[in-house]
Amino acid sequence: MSGKDVTLKILDFWQNDEGKWMDSVVTAFEKKHPNITIKRTTQDWGQVNNTVGLRLADPNGPDIALVNNGWQAMGTLAKGGRILNLDAYSRLYGWDKEFPDTIARQTEFTSDGKQMGTGSLYATPAARSSLIGLYYNKEILDKLGLPVPATLADFEKDAAAVKAAGEVPIAYGSVDKGSSTAILFATQNLYAAADKIGDFVYSNGTVPITDTGIVQAATDVKKWSDAGWFTPNSAGIQYADAQNDFLAGKAAFRFEYTGSLSFSDAQKQTFGYVQLPQVDGGKIVGTGASAANLAISAKSKNPDAAAAFLDFMASKTAAQLAVDHGFLPLLHSDLEIPSGNPELASEIAAQQALDKSNGYTPYFDWSTPTMLDTMGGQLQQLYAGQVTPKQLAEAGQKDYDAFQAQRTKG
Repeated sequence: MSGKDVTLKILDFWQNDEGKWMDSVVTAFEKKHPNITIKRTTQDWGQVNNTVGLRLADPNGPDIALVNNGWQAMGTLAKGGRILNLDAYSRLYGWDKEFPDTIARQTEFTSDGKQMGTGSLYATPAARSSLIGLYYNKEILDKLGLPVPATLADFEKDAAAVKAAGEVPIAYGSVDKGSSTAILFATQNLYAAADKIGDFVYSNGTVPITDTGIVQAATDVKKWSDAGWFTPNSAGIQYADAQNDFLAGKAAFRFEYTGSLSFSDAQKQTFGYVQLPQVDGGKIVGTGASAANLAISAKSKNPDAAAAFLDFMASKTAAQLAVDHGFLPLLHSDLEIPSGNPELASEIAAQQALDKSNGYTPYFDWSTPTMLDTMGGQLQQLYAGQVTPKQLAEAGQKDYDAFQAQRTKG
């Protein structure tokens, strides 16, 4: 883009290694567009999320901001006219063809803010993804002569063998309700069609929670808990402690969000990641989204330049820079993967399988502002034998229905 000199102000939460990635993207963009200067304001995620609405209302605020998914963040900003409808830019840059619809849907709202997952595009993904799947310690599996699981049945055979050998199959703690749900959501994806989960989460209203694989997933995790496959005293284990146990080699597996485990150079050689295929049919379906979404302020004086930056953030260049900095890319398959990081290579292979199958499902807790807390609390009761998988699903449906009634009232 040529023309007058432009300064774009960006509000983001990328710091440390992520900040270095973002700096490299900015440098590459400014080289391509020498008339555009990027000025970043960086704060932690909580600060950005809590203040973004007020900042976007300021005529001197950011041109571009990272915006969280869901009703409370992006939906409110779209309804309030704080962020631009990007449909025209989507057609101009070809985002409507470039972005898998299961990814684009995550940033779509109707202009009245009443429907999510349909309508117009209000943000675009950065070329970095975040998934939920199964991590494994290959050193433990090799020691016991076990293969890396390729199916749910394989995983259960491996876990039983690890338990029989006197070791812990799954590093897990359920004290922190929100983070304890990764295992449930990852397993749920093995049973339900991606569009069924999507239609429930996006409040389509026609899909009951029982069609989202949640009962089958709850049945599985309860079975694993009863079999003693979790970290001993998992009901008293904190999220960070379960992570540390896994990294310390005290368990063979962990269901986790990508990017949440800090692997050392040595651990990158022995840990890996797999997106298990669905039980019926073998399609790859998994919870996944952009690591962040970028929206343009409705008050930006340079929306065309801002759109050019959004396009660059979703580009192959940005994706390659993500890989170069050790992060999981999104949208692009023909990237150069560092040979010395097999752990990252395993994550990229899983993400590319999701790309190929268009099998992304949204985070299940996006369905209501309280679903994450509801599911986490139900899991605690499930493990304690206080509720059944069916009752867990009924609690989720009750949460969902209450939110739908609230939305209908406006």
